[in-house]
Amino acid sequence: MVDNQRQRNLETVRRAFAGIAAGDAAQMLDDNYDDDVVIEFPYSSPPTRIETKDAARAYLTKAFEVFRFSLEITDVYEGLDPDLLVLEFTSEGRLLTTGAPYGNRYIAVYRFRDGRIVHQREFYNPVASAG
Repeated sequence: MVDNQRQRNLETVRRAFAGIAAGDAAQMLDDNYDDDVVIEFPYSSPPTRIETKDAARAYLTKAFEVFRFSLEITDVYEGLDPDLLVLEFTSEGRLLTTGAPYGNRYIAVYRFRDGRIVHQREFYNPVASAG
């Protein structure tokens, strides 16, 4: 049962990543994130905290006008709580404004409720994302 819950949660992240690869905030968020989600980017300048799915959609729609990339999960760390996952992943893509290549490495902590993401804290190299 616990392993099924973890697998379901990991599949939620994979579906969200497919939305990122498509550059589609609605595809990323709609079925994968809870309405009251909190997304944090502590290493962005300034550090960013986004509250609610609607606010995340507005933020990500703008971001997808600048970046287009895919994400690949490289490591999964399961917590004692099956609704907690820590993931390492990489990105590969480009900066749409210049055509320059874009790549980064990430560590993110995901919390889930009923198979949807309710909290995401994502750490990445802010120099690489500065464009």
